[in-house]
Amino acid sequence: MAVLDIMQRDVVMIGPDRTLAEAARMLRQHETTALVVTQAGAPLGILTERDFVHAVVDGRDPATTPVRSCMSTDLVSVGPGADEAEASSLMTRHRIRHLPVIDRGLVVGIVSAHDPLFDRVQLRSAETFANAGILSHFKGPYSGGPPPEALEIHAPRLAKFGLAELRRMVVIFFVVLFAVGRALAARLVRRRARSWPDAASRGLVDAFEILGPTFVKLGQLIASSPGIFPAPLADACLRCLDEVAPFDAATVREMITADLGRTPQQLFRSFEETPLSAASIAQVHACVLPDGREAVIKLQRPDIHHRMNTDLRIQYFIATRLLNRLAIGQRANVVGVVEDLHRVTNQELNAALEAHRQTRFREKIDAFGDNRWITAPEVYWDYCGPHLICMERMTGVPMDQFETLRQRRIDGELVLRRGVKVWMEALMVHGPFHGDVHAGNLWVLDDGRSTYLDFGIMGELTDEWKQLMQDLFYTAMIDQDYARVVRAYKRVGVLPEDIGPDEEVGVRIAMVMEPMLDQKLGHVSLGDTMKSNLDLAQQYGASVPRELLLIVKQLLYFERYAKALAPEYVMARDIFLIKNIFPDAVAKKAADLGVELPGD
Repeated sequence: MAVLDIMQRDVVMIGPDRTLAEAARMLRQHETTALVVTQAGAPLGILTERDFVHAVVDGRDPATTPVRSCMSTDLVSVGPGADEAEASSLMTRHRIRHLPVIDRGLVVGIVSAHDPLFDRVQLRSAETFANAGILSHFKGPYSGGPPPEALEIHAPRLAKFGLAELRRMVVIFFVVLFAVGRALAARLVRRRARSWPDAASRGLVDAFEILGPTFVKLGQLIASSPGIFPAPLADACLRCLDEVAPFDAATVREMITADLGRTPQQLFRSFEETPLSAASIAQVHACVLPDGREAVIKLQRPDIHHRMNTDLRIQYFIATRLLNRLAIGQRANVVGVVEDLHRVTNQELNAALEAHRQTRFREKIDAFGDNRWITAPEVYWDYCGPHLICMERMTGVPMDQFETLRQRRIDGELVLRRGVKVWMEALMVHGPFHGDVHAGNLWVLDDGRSTYLDFGIMGELTDEWKQLMQDLFYTAMIDQDYARVVRAYKRVGVLPEDIGPDEEVGVRIAMVMEPMLDQKLGHVSLGDTMKSNLDLAQQYGASVPRELLLIVKQLLYFERYAKALAPEYVMARDIFLIKNIFPDAVAKKAADLGVELPGD
């Protein structure tokens, strides 16, 4: 049945400049719960009872407040020729109860969730699914959220080394020897092609790809830490950020059935067996839920836990017994790299923990009532299991497709500022912050919003270190009182108590920091500045959380985008980023500077 056959034709409409009081009278008179806001017949938005209540609670005067200031402008609509199932899908996906029907730019009807005819449509859709063998009301093992024990990380001992590791080590040795030898031989034939270090690095990355997920993950870690590892190796490892070969469709079906107790054909209206993308730990498949919501399934690779931890033990064995004896190994802290990889990998291997953190991050985005241009995919817990996550499907382009963003006339600087603002609020206020914001995990969506993706790597600071980060950013962006920074450093042990008076030490720090922070991103790196603070902490033997290095990496990522999208942008002085963290101070600073901050 088409929408034309189920819509209400008597649509109650109101102009944008009418008052809320007039809108309330119209709602009561026509016994409806929503008014379509139009101008010359063209739709501008919708005003629902919920919008009216929010306006009154906020203290707005209904007699003088215009409808345009309270209506929802993100209007979701449908055409009269659309299928009834499409209308049901739109209303479910966007969590709305009213769906205007628009034909050639004019409002011709409306579909409402409380309409008895629409209820019969939904009932008929459920019967259709049942006849096709699809479960319209499925509840998986994590329905309503995972149990506490599912969020625990059980990382096997890293120092263990047995027969399985020995056999795998022999394979690794010959694969690396063959791949690097082949690359060096090619360099010998074509001398001008690349340098010897470049050739050896490319050969090593060839070996990483042959050896599988753990080594691809190691390559990703090297690629994301260009200041730590030699440039030829870091550059060659950028290839590890690309997709890897997917596993087969039969295995996909078996794993979903094992986790959820039903086949994909029983669970979803449609399921694409060819993955949208494939990475080192998991691959992503598109699907449509029975209620019409477009979703994706992120499914871990089979036996990935055992395979990756076996490889990590071998990497640890080589790092401690061989590489750590070399100067380059000590300089790159290879033992620490493998330990970090072991910790991060076993976090990523816990699908329930990833989905839980993703949900927490998403829920906190609008904690201050703004940030409506930034989002994260909603987790659909009814379809989640121990080795898979089902979530909202997002469509857009990665943050580093700069030419595409320019063609779409997207304000790259504003997109970046909004994204960094949300990240900083997560870092300094809410809790888990995103720890892997490479371009594949930060997208600009087709609807103009931006979204964070892939929450496998997250960090979270203690309250003490959150306060230190707040002190650092408040000082850099608001008042340049570096004595506050000295006191904060002393609190966490970065600086010893007897180093000197706070004001004197603060002046010395300011003399170094201030000229750097005033420069544009093309000349200075905020990430490198933060890294110098980390080096200072290590110099005095302070116990520094591992998350601090994670923070530095994310700042370096943001700066890469800024250099391409907004080379004149000075991130270290952008008070918009801390607007919600220090609202009064930022409002005063903005007034003093005569600047207007972007909207939400």
